Amino acid sequence: MSINAKHLATFILGAAAGVAAHKYLQTEEGEKLLEDLKAKANNLKDEAEGAIDKAPEYFEELKSKGAETLKSNFPDAEAFFKDLFEKFKGSKGTSPETDVTPTPDPIS
Repeated sequence: MSINAKHLATFILGAAAGVAAHKYLQTEEGEKLLEDLKAKANNLKDEAEGAIDKAPEYFEELKSKGAETLKSNFPDAEAFFKDLFEKFKGSKGTSPETDVTPTPDPIS
């Protein structure tokens, strides 16, 4: 892998940007920016932790309201899904349609 002028210029520009950012963050305005970023990050962290705490309640409510809506709009849906589940569970490995006859390995 050879280093060409493009790679060298990219490295120099990146280093210069790092030095400029360091110099800026040492100023009073840069320190204020860092404090603002820290405060926003802590707020986001608190919101995320609150969302994690509320998630089980939210999904339980979603499950119950979804079930109620499904039952009210499609009254025979529960019976349909029970029958479908029973057919799927009962046909696992017992149906001749699912039995597969083994094919012999070809002679090499």
